[in-house]
Amino acid sequence: MMTTKIKVAMVAAGLAASLMIGGAGPSLADEVTLRMAVPDWPPTRIMKKFFDEQYKPKSGNAVKLEVDFIPWPDFYTRVNASLTSGERKYNFIVSDSQWLGAFVEGGYFRKVNDLLEADPEFKKTFMDIHPSLLNAYSTYPYKSQNYYGFPQFPDVLVTYARKDVICDETEQKNFLAKYKKKLPCTGEEIDAMTWDDFRNVGEFFRRRKGEMLAGKPAEDDFYGIAVQAGKGYDFSSMQVNGLIWQMGGDIWDETKVPKGQAQGVVNSPAAVKALEKYLSLLEYMPPVAKTGTMDIFKTDELFREGKVAMNVNWIGLGEASLDPKISRVSDKLVFGMMPGTTGPDGKIVRWSNIGGQPFVLTTWTTDAQIKEAVEFVKWWLSSGIQHQFAAAGGQSGIKSVYSDPKYVAYRPWNRTWAPSLDWQKDVWHVPQFFELLTQQQDQFDRAITGKQNAKTTLDNIAKFQQNLLSEAGLIK
Repeated sequence: MMTTKIKVAMVAAGLAASLMIGGAGPSLADEVTLRMAVPDWPPTRIMKKFFDEQYKPKSGNAVKLEVDFIPWPDFYTRVNASLTSGERKYNFIVSDSQWLGAFVEGGYFRKVNDLLEADPEFKKTFMDIHPSLLNAYSTYPYKSQNYYGFPQFPDVLVTYARKDVICDETEQKNFLAKYKKKLPCTGEEIDAMTWDDFRNVGEFFRRRKGEMLAGKPAEDDFYGIAVQAGKGYDFSSMQVNGLIWQMGGDIWDETKVPKGQAQGVVNSPAAVKALEKYLSLLEYMPPVAKTGTMDIFKTDELFREGKVAMNVNWIGLGEASLDPKISRVSDKLVFGMMPGTTGPDGKIVRWSNIGGQPFVLTTWTTDAQIKEAVEFVKWWLSSGIQHQFAAAGGQSGIKSVYSDPKYVAYRPWNRTWAPSLDWQKDVWHVPQFFELLTQQQDQFDRAITGKQNAKTTLDNIAKFQQNLLSEAGLIK
């Protein structure tokens, strides 16, 4: 007599066979393609590499990530053209934070509150993002609880430095004799630098070809400092804004709509003084700075070529400086926080304009694509992948990741990461941002190239912003 277990097994096998014959076998996996527009630089290249080598969808579907890598100078115009043309090409966009208002109001970016509420674990990870990053990358209106984005790569400005030059014994001795202050050498000493200290480094290390530099004749003209001073996109604005905030000024504040003014704020005496300080640095930078073409890529190039002692730039460009194939200074580097301004209490004020970008979903993305997109973002923000990303040269905005003691060991600039986050602010998120930015960049360029002074520049910007924002109903 057969046991009950054997009978059950035979019945089950027979049922399975009949189902197979009837065509009701295992369902085939679906193919889902996610199309993404991204800026072409290391953080997005690393992301695509990780996806190709590691990502395995939990759904079992065949998920493809098709990425358009777009050069930074063309990134906004190409994405804007795609969205406004109605072609509906992209499901995902790695968007700059200031695009949120324009593309949310245009009906292109999808609100994600419902996706977070439907997945408590996902929401928990999301709420572990540093508040500065969460507000900048996700919220519209700014600092509201309407969420749109997830951090792809968060970024801050830091100081890159040539330790073979700044730590040289003779240079240290001569700097101390001239300025009565020690020439910063270690990362911690660079952290303590003010913009006045930074300017002194610029003045001190201006050497002509053949003059002695760290015990050797300089192979080319050499300069002490470099910061971004480019007319393209947002390059000069990202540096100037930080100085304005540090010195007690402000830009037009969208969180004060409709009472916040541009006139009297954007061109306040404190803001004018900050712009004057920024312009004063140009004298000690490579001559290209005064042409309006010193963007983040040019400062990076000059530093890697060994022509600058200290360079303030985004972490996102740091990998190139470590690569001996393209960097003459790869084995000579030390990193610190961006210079600050001494406040009334004697402590350093470090406000800076936040960099980096979020992922944003488009409104026409299908339910099947949304499901896979959310799973991909959850995977990207998972602790293991975030640690791998940081170890490969990226950064994480997840507090539980960047507060891990091993995080600072991944890259030489990581020790500056967590201390910098609390000092990040953002530019405008409103739909008029591109008009505001384009006019401001043009005015800053006129000041950088010597066509007008700081006060005239900020007066022009304030007048333009007051008129534009009043017409839009954002100032009353």
